[in-house]
Amino acid sequence: MGSDSFGESPPAIDVTLQELVLEAAHFGEFLAGLAALAATVLSHPGTRLSCGITVTRAKKPATVGGSDAGARALEELQTETRHGPGLSAIVEQATILVPDLNHEQRWPDLVHGASGRGVRSILSVPLPAEGKSRGVLTLYAKRVDAFSPDDLTTAQGFTRRASRVLRMALRIAQLSEVRDDLTAAMHSRSRIDMALGMVMAQNRCSRDKAFRILEHAANTRETKLHQVAASVIASVSGEKDISTHFNE
Repeated sequence: MGSDSFGESPPAIDVTLQELVLEAAHFGEFLAGLAALAATVLSHPGTRLSCGITVTRAKKPATVGGSDAGARALEELQTETRHGPGLSAIVEQATILVPDLNHEQRWPDLVHGASGRGVRSILSVPLPAEGKSRGVLTLYAKRVDAFSPDDLTTAQGFTRRASRVLRMALRIAQLSEVRDDLTAAMHSRSRIDMALGMVMAQNRCSRDKAFRILEHAANTRETKLHQVAASVIASVSGEKDISTHFNE
């Protein structure tokens, strides 16, 4: 694996990367596709690699993807234990090479898990994102000293290309999440409006009075207003045996 050898021309890889973004149904699927592509492109005769990718975002759980179940499991192990070469690469924003796992004393949980899956050497390369998002691409090999200096250069070159589409995928994911939040908010508003109408009818009161009744119930139950509204609707519709009598 030389510094410019991706197994296919860089322009072709750029096209494939763009297709991953356009065809993925969600962000996790994009990361899985990117990991699979990296494993294929960065492997070379005699060294078949697995790839895991982890992306952290502000106020969001880490999202992981893997070229196979083993790589994904190792990424999840690192996010669960908060230790591993991948997370260290994110924090330090530097490439981390583990040439021989048998001589690695850092990250004991990851070393144990990786060794149990036959992994002998690891290479983690930061995957530039944007804003407060951070990413890392980790390659797992089943032989010692699997990564030469040229391999490091090639992997770093791949991540630079991949980072462009990662930024695009993150923006798409953010827009999708905003849309979903707006849709959920609209559903909650509709549910609350419907419940207000029911409370107004049952208590023969104004909308403001009905709102105060629902709000009081939510505070008493230490729950959200839309959840109380759902209980009212379910009770009136006969779907659940939930009392609709609220006292202010």
